[in-house]
This record gives sequence, structure tokens and C-alpha cells, in this order.
Amino acid sequence: ITAKKSALFLQSIIGTGVLQSPVFTKQPGSIVYPVETVENREVVFSCEAQGSPPPVYRWKLNGTEISPRSGSHYSLSGGNLRISHLNKDHDAGTYQCLASNSFGTIVSREASLTFAYLENFKTHKRSSVSVREGQGVVLLCGPPPHSGDLVFSWIFNEYPTFVKQDTRRFISQETGNLYIAMVEPSDVGNYTCVVTNTVTKSRVQGPPAPLVLRSDGVMGEYEPKIEVQVPEVVHVAKGSTVKLECFALGNPVPSINWRRVDGVPFPRKVDMRKASGVLEIPYFQQEDAGTYECVAENSRGSNAAKGKLSFYAPPHLIEKPQEAQKLIDDSLVWECKATGKPKPSYRWMKNGENLEAAEERVQVADGALSISRLTLSDAGMYQCVAGNKHGEVYSNAELRIIAVAPDFSHNQLRSQTLVRVGGDVLIECKPKMSPWGVISWRKGSEALQESNRVSVLDSGNLRVWNATQSDAGLYTCVARNQFGVASSTGSVTVKEPTSITTLPSTLDITVGESVVLPCQVSHDPSLELKFTWFFNEQLIHFGSHGGFFEKVGGQHSAGDIMIRNIQLRHAGKYTCAVQTKVDSISIAADLVVRGPPGPPTSVHVEEITDTTASLSWRPGPDNHSPITAYTIQARTPFSLGWQAVTTVPEVVGGHRLTATVIDLSPWVEYEFRVLASNAVGTGEPSKPSKQARTKGTSPKVTPANVSGGGGSRSELVITWEPVPEELQNGPGFGYVVAFRPHGSTGWMQAAVPSPETSKYVFKNESIQPFSPFHVKVGVYNNEGEGPFGPVTNIYSAEEEPGRAPTRVRAKSLSASEMEVWWKALPWNASKKRVLGYELRYWSGSEREDTASVQKTVGNQTSTVIRGVKGSSTYCISVRAYNTAGTGPPSAAVNVTTKKPHYIELGVLYKKNRHSRLNLALPTDEDYIIQIKPFGEGGEGSSSRQITIPRIPGPNAVGSASKVSTLSALSTIALSFTARTSL
Repeated sequence: ITAKKSALFLQSIIGTGVLQSPVFTKQPGSIVYPVETVENREVVFSCEAQGSPPPVYRWKLNGTEISPRSGSHYSLSGGNLRISHLNKDHDAGTYQCLASNSFGTIVSREASLTFAYLENFKTHKRSSVSVREGQGVVLLCGPPPHSGDLVFSWIFNEYPTFVKQDTRRFISQETGNLYIAMVEPSDVGNYTCVVTNTVTKSRVQGPPAPLVLRSDGVMGEYEPKIEVQVPEVVHVAKGSTVKLECFALGNPVPSINWRRVDGVPFPRKVDMRKASGVLEIPYFQQEDAGTYECVAENSRGSNAAKGKLSFYAPPHLIEKPQEAQKLIDDSLVWECKATGKPKPSYRWMKNGENLEAAEERVQVADGALSISRLTLSDAGMYQCVAGNKHGEVYSNAELRIIAVAPDFSHNQLRSQTLVRVGGDVLIECKPKMSPWGVISWRKGSEALQESNRVSVLDSGNLRVWNATQSDAGLYTCVARNQFGVASSTGSVTVKEPTSITTLPSTLDITVGESVVLPCQVSHDPSLELKFTWFFNEQLIHFGSHGGFFEKVGGQHSAGDIMIRNIQLRHAGKYTCAVQTKVDSISIAADLVVRGPPGPPTSVHVEEITDTTASLSWRPGPDNHSPITAYTIQARTPFSLGWQAVTTVPEVVGGHRLTATVIDLSPWVEYEFRVLASNAVGTGEPSKPSKQARTKGTSPKVTPANVSGGGGSRSELVITWEPVPEELQNGPGFGYVVAFRPHGSTGWMQAAVPSPETSKYVFKNESIQPFSPFHVKVGVYNNEGEGPFGPVTNIYSAEEEPGRAPTRVRAKSLSASEMEVWWKALPWNASKKRVLGYELRYWSGSEREDTASVQKTVGNQTSTVIRGVKGSSTYCISVRAYNTAGTGPPSAAVNVTTKKPHYIELGVLYKKNRHSRLNLALPTDEDYIIQIKPFGEGGEGSSSRQITIPRIPGPNAVGSASKVSTLSALSTIALSFTARTSL
């Protein structure tokens, strides 16, 4: 078949979209067959594949193809292989199914056919086994020839009495032997090994083995001897269950224990309660691999046996080749990766046969297949086979090689290509064709003339450099290969270039101002412009950014923007990018924003004394305006926020980075911060320095408002305002109280060590009442003594008055008032001053100790008591008082208050339930008013009493809520509101 016909054939196959390469839907599995049923039975290996055309099947046995012929015991049913009249010598082996159609051949996984059987024991009699009591013994089974897994058991004497396994007796499922760790008299008898094939289910019995006791004594105790040992290495498949056997003879009966040599504890999946002679590990994984030890122990000693479990896993594909369609001369790379232990090896097959890399262009390396310069002969079915000694896995993929005439239907030339004068343009020509052919170009109807500006590239694309108006026109790309020719046409239009007429600039702006950034262009009027702005190479999204940016370019050739209320963060590079369909250009402007300085940094207290602190700092950014001055502020626990401080120099210039703060208070914790200023303003403050405490010194401030007096007999009471903590100048602050009687030259002193104390009491029985003292209060702390404050005169405690007032009289002025008179006590220098008088009054129904008290001040000899009840008798006593207390009471006098006047008012009612009543009352009388409602249902409850005291004038006014004295009125005005429950 010619190459052209082959290409057309492949095109027709691909174009139909119906045909399919073979894919297995069912693959054969291994079979174990019982040999006893061979004469009349058969086996069937399944194999099924999808494909169009339908696949044709073949089979191989041990790599050799089987030919099912008429009369042969091999036959095919679809893809299934049926084998009748089985022969274990000829039919056992490895089978593989091959499925083929016009796309290629694939091979199934391997499937084995094995025959299970169990022959009879050859020996018909066994010799007696003679042992001492207490000795261990091993009875050998010696199973007959077989195929398939076996299960062993032992009959004791007669069926169905089977030997029960325990810590003393053990049957190995590896060898079939019976182990008795320590023989007892009850063990004497005949033992028969029973072998069962798990596949054929057949069972055979060996000859009985008699066990007899020797008569020459009992076996003494001895240490364990391990008879069933763990194999040196056991290979275990991932996910399988492994059983390790271990058993020992010994007297006493040994105990069997298991452990991992590396000390790792057994996982929960291992049931240690069952682990004695057999350790079973289900779902074996990589972490279960290691060395295991069986320890047999009794009172005579111990012995151990070790064995290693080695993990293996058959291959598992994790990366498979995928179906590929390639053009002639293309390259192919397929990756195939699998996991497994040991690490899998790889081989590739093509159409059911191993792929040999006979040509240099075909390379196989570590599972990867690469083929360069593909030809039609490379098409077919490929299989990656990953395998290790525990199995193989297959992965299929089809390679299709496409041969096609040139075709532009999916890749036409661009109908119009725009380019600016002086620009470069690439016209792509990408037809679909296989193999790749020859590309040529026409301009208009003539063959294209190449020059130093116009060139056809190796890829077939056309490149034009430094375009001119003469390059405009129609261009046609023509593609040819051995299967045909095709062409595609497009036009080139040359436009005038775009240019920005605004010159690059640097703008200098102050914080808070607004600025317009211009972007004016000249361009081909037939092209649309697109303006894009960038700030520090980041696109500006107008309408966001806090509303600072706004487009203000009003004309189609202007892209100006405005930045409103500029902030320091807006400083940087602004780029205006202008784009058309044929070109793009940009211009940049640098915006310098001047603002107050940034906060200084690294403020440190370098040295501190009792009243000064030396500071240093580092300047913050000057924000494009030189720093002219620094301001220092301080804060203490006692100040209200940050306060300005005095510095040396008084004005800290912008070039200085140090200053000394003066006039600080000793022994106070200070924080300092620095603010920088420039021509624009004062910036944000620095972070505070670490707290620093000024050194202590002796105190300088004395307490204020030193005073005193009063107290008890023989006391001198001295009080003052404590000195605030910030003025105490150091720890251990206290007061020195000095005092002396008038006329004395020596001072008595007392130390008060608590800085919060504001009072000192000196008590001495020799102090006369109300004696004058000179008093001064000084201060001290741990650094030394401070000054005393000014001297103040303070009197000692005085005695209470010694006599009672005389000639006490009283009379009732009204129902709520009574007036009291008395004779004053003489005011003399007897140390018993009278500061005023205290009146006590109580009604006849009250006790004296509940009496009300009213005081007068000075030498007053009469007073009026108000607010008493009418028609009531009161007892009144008077006594003098001073700072020491009250003197003896006078004899009590009695007085009866006047009877109140009652006036009955008429009933008033208004629709709005609010009434007002004016009463004309005589003056110089007390009045008590109550309001009581009446209705058809009878009287209601009275209101609270309204007291109108005696008014020394012609008029009085009262209301239910308050009473006012208004001399201009001649009546009492009452306002009240009536309510019902309706």
C-alpha cells in the first residue's frame, strides 16, 4: 500500500469517530484445580475486550502460542479459552490472552494453571517412640507428595479423639509434626497424623506411632529447648496475614513469649492473648517488618530464637501512558511509574511483542518511552509492564500517527493585521498538515519578494520590520506536502504611530494639596485610545483608593488625572500608558510630596539625675522638607497626658539629635517622646522611651494648710495636707512635727514615717486646756532631711462648758412653731469657751434620748423651733457647747403648741379633672391643708398634708406640690388633680 493510500486510510478511520482500539474488560485469573477430578472436568480462562473492529483473540502458554484446532482439547468461545481433558503434566503453566484489531494487539496479565493433589502415605507402620516421664518428645508426620495448602491434625488412639493443643502440646502447620513439651503418663498411646488438602478437600492418615514410657526413671527438670523455630527470613506480602511458629520442650513446661527486637510494641491488630506458640500479624504493612524474637522460659532457664520478617509488595501503577495522536515527524514521550518492593523494573511491548530499542530514535529508560521523528510504522498498541519477583502489572495506550494534506480550516490567517509606521509585525501561518511541507507567500497576485525588512521564517511565519505604507496589502500563505496544497489570505493595514506630547516631569506638592497629572497624545484618528495609569507599577483602580484619584481628561486625546488631598503615601512614580490596536507607549512623572516629618525613632535616656535627663534619638523621614526643630514632651504617672518640658538648649534645632531635659521632679518615673517639625508642620510623635526614674534627693516641699485644734482632754491635734508623691523626692518619705508652748524656747519633735498621714496627736496630762502652741511641720526621706514649713499657732484641746444656761423660757408661736429664750453663760478665759447652744426637744409621748436637736452659733440667746406638731406638749432643755463637747443641760421647760385651724372647702370638679382654688387666709399663722375627695360612693382618702408656715406679711400662696411666698398675692392658690378608677 502506498504512503498516500495509507494516509487516506488512516484519515478515514480517524474521521469516522466510531472505531476503537482494543481494551480489556475482563482478564484471566489463576486457577488451582483438584487433580482427582481431571478425567471428567474442564477449566475456562476468561478474556474479553472491547474494540472496533471487534478484537480477534489468541492465547499463549508459557510464551508459546496455542493453536485451538478441531479435535484439540483447547477451544475458544469468544475470547475465553476452554481446556478439556486436563493433563497436569502438559496443561500446567502460565497463560496469556492476546486481543487484536486493526489498531494493534494487547496482551493480558499472566494467569497460571496449577493442579492440587494429595497422595497416600507410603509407609504403613512406624516404630514405637520410648521416652521417660517428664521428657519432651517430637512425633514426625512426614506428609506424602502433594500440591496445594495442607492442614495437619493428630488422632490420639482412635478416631474421633484428636489431640488438643495447649501450652504442653503443639502441632506445627508448617511441618505437621506433633510436639509434647513434657510427657505425662496420660500421653501414652497411639498417635496418627491426619493431612487435609484445603483445595481438593481430600484427607489421608499416616500409620500410627505408639508412644510408650521407659521404666528406667523419671526425667529431671531441664531448661527449654526450642524445637520449632522462626525461619531466618520470611518474605511477607503487603496486606497478607503472617503466622510465626515457636515451641520448646522443657521441664517444667516452658512459657512462650514474643517481642520485637527493636523494642517497638505490637500494634492493636496483634492479639497477644492468642500469641503463644503462634504469633499472627494480620494486614501486614511496611512498619510491621523487622526482627522478631520468641523466648521460651521455665524455672531452669530460657532460650530464644529470632527471625526476620521482610516486607514486599507487588507493583502498583501510579502513572500510566495515555492515548496519543501525533503528526508525522513529531516526538512522543510516555511516562510509566509504579510502586512496589523490591523496586519494579519496566519493559515495553508493542502489539503484543517486547519492544526492542533497535533504532536510536527509540529510547527506553526507567519506565519512560521516547520516540523521535515518528513515522506511520510507529502506530499501534503499546503496553508498559512493571514487574518485580512478586508480580507484573500492565498498562495500555494507543499511538495514532496522523497523515493529512495541508488544511487552514481551523487556523486561517488573520483577516486584518494592523501595524504602525516603523513597527514590526508577525503574520502567522499555521496550517494543519502531516508531514510538514513547504510554505510560500504571495503579496497580491505576485510571489513575495523577500528583503532585509521582509522575511519568511523557518516556521513559515512572515516577519516585516520597520513597516512603511508600502507594506499594506493582501498577503497569502501557501502550504504544500505530498498529500495536497492549501492557502489562506489576510490583509495588512499600516497606521500612523501614536506619540505622547506631554513631557516627562517631576512635581513637587505639599500634603493636602491637589494636582493634575497631564497625559496628552497625538495619534491616528481612526484608532481608539485606551488610557491606563499606574502608581509605582501598580494599576490604579479609579473609584477606589479612598477617592483620591479622579480622571479629568475631557477630550478623547487627553488622559489627565487629578489627585485630590494628597497624602505622603501618594509620593512615587506615576505612569500613563496609552494603547491602540497597533502600538502602546507610556510616560512617567515623579511626584514628590512634602509633609511634616515622620516620627523620630530610637528615643533613649542616656543619663538621668535628680532633675535632668539627657536624651538621644534618631531622625525620622523629613518627607522632603528639612527638619527645623525638635520638641520634647514628658509623661509621668501623675501628669495629665503629655506635657512640654524645658530643655537645654531651650530651642532644639533640626540638626541636633540630643538634648537635656531640666526642671524634673526627683524620684519620679518619666517617659519621653520627641516630635519633629519642618516648614510644613509638626509631625507625629515618636514612640515613648523606656520609663526612667530620676534620682532621689532630700525633699524640698513642706506640707500645706498646717492647722489643728480640738481633740480630747490633754491633747494637741495637728493636721496638714500630705505632700504629693511626685514631690517627695525619694523613698522613705515622712514628716517631722515640731511644737512648743507659747513662751517656751525648746521644740519638741516627733517623726511621722507614713507619707499619706495627715494628722498627729500629742497627748500629755500636763497640757492645759486651750493652751496656745507654736507648731511647724518638716519633711525627710532616705536622702536626708528637708525644710520645716512656717510656724502656725494651734490651741490644745479645751474643756466642755461647766455650767448650764439659766432662765430658760418657751412659748408657742403657732401650731408648728415655738420660741425659746435663755440667759447666756459668761465668756471668760477659764479655758471653757462657749461656741453656741444646743437645744433638745421632745414631745410628751417620746423618750428624751430620741429628742430632736437644734444648734445656735455664737452668743445668741433665743431661737425659733419649727416643724413641730400642733396641739402637742414639748419638753425643751438647753446646754452650751464648744469643741470639747456639750456642758450640762438646763432644767427642762414645757410648752404646748397651738391648735391648728381647719377650713372645710367645697367640692370642685372639672371635665379635665384639674381644679384650682384660691383661699384668703389671715397672716402670721401656720396652716396645714389636706384635700379629700367626695363622691356618690362616699369619702375618699385624704391627700398628704400641705404645710404653709407662718408668713410675716399680708399674703401667702400654697400648692399641692410646693409653697411659695409671694408678697404681691392676697390669696393662697391651690392646684390639684382628681382621679377615679373609671
